[in-house]
Amino acid sequence: MSAPWIVLAAIVALALAYVLFPVVGAVFLRFRGTRELACPETGATAKVGTDAGWASFTAAFRHPILRVKNCSLWPGRRGCEQDCLDSYEKGKPVA
Repeated sequence: MSAPWIVLAAIVALALAYVLFPVVGAVFLRFRGTRELACPETGATAKVGTDAGWASFTAAFRHPILRVKNCSLWPGRRGCEQDCLDSYEKGKPVA
């Protein structure tokens, strides 16, 4: 009676291993580290790092959601809108 559940668990494990894990890993590698971006509020150049763990977790269910983990303009501008992430995601560096 337990054999169908074992087969079902094996199918789910294989789906995770071959579909979900590569997507999550690729997103993590893409968004780790820092990039130099132009701050849309001040126009200054800032080194911005994203929360790669959060981006990879959200990529498992939909398009990755980015949020700033650290910024060279912080702590003075910590409450910013984080609009610089629009150019981070599109790969547009500082002009």
